[in-house]
Amino acid sequence: MIRKMTLAVTLLCTVAMPVGAMAQLKVVATTTSMAMLAREVGGERVRVTALAPPDRDAHYLAAKPGMIRDLRRADLVVAVGADLEVGWLPAAIRNAANPAIQPGKPGYFEATGHVPLRDAGQAADRSQGDVHPAGNPHVQLDPIRMGRIAGVLADRLGQIDGGGQAAFRENAEAFAAHLARRVEEWQRMTRNAPGALLYHKDMDYLLERLGVPILGYVEPLPGVPPTARHIRSLVDRLQDRGNGVILHRSFDSVDAVRRLGDTLGWPATALPVDPPLGADRAAYVALLERYVDALQPQ
Repeated sequence: MIRKMTLAVTLLCTVAMPVGAMAQLKVVATTTSMAMLAREVGGERVRVTALAPPDRDAHYLAAKPGMIRDLRRADLVVAVGADLEVGWLPAAIRNAANPAIQPGKPGYFEATGHVPLRDAGQAADRSQGDVHPAGNPHVQLDPIRMGRIAGVLADRLGQIDGGGQAAFRENAEAFAAHLARRVEEWQRMTRNAPGALLYHKDMDYLLERLGVPILGYVEPLPGVPPTARHIRSLVDRLQDRGNGVILHRSFDSVDAVRRLGDTLGWPATALPVDPPLGADRAAYVALLERYVDALQPQ
């Protein structure tokens, strides 16, 4: 009798437990952009953790105990890929000793492996700066590529959680369609934009998508701090060009940006390349709108 009562109580508790809580997948994303994507596609069936805050350069993190703990419990890792996290993610996954999230397993997903990349095929030559032979990994600011990645991520989530497959696909399609509509509007708004001087190659995809000219880079080589000689060469080349803007991240060399802006008479704007922690689609769109506002003809 006691065993029957215990079984009945257990079944009652199981039935009373919310279905969403039972089905939630633990997703660990390397950046807040990837976390936003997982959150939008996964909906209520996922619980998402981001490893890199938006004010840190995702190239240069350390595999900390908290990261390893999150990875040890994860059902799925969503990484940017193209060697962006190569300095820390492989070590963190190895130390987590979670067989489900090893590269090649369904629990490991690289976003850049599913869209064409700029600058692919470069030699891994450190004399040329922080190059990525697989291509430029900074796809997060291109809403069209992000929409395509969402569709592939929906399939991967459905592979792990078959019960959510239809919902994942519906979420991904809604996400991609919304962004496609906004891109058309943003392209009209920036049609006559004079162009932008970028600090690093992490805003390239968005400017390409909007049709805005990239006028150069404050870094002489990717990941290499600007020199006085390089700053002078930029001034010589751009000072007679007319209007333009300088876009950089908050953790870039602000002194170099300020000197360039003062000399050229161009506005310099610091913008994050990833949305805030806990971001959803609205926060991602708001970030892109900040870029559109900065790029529009004054």
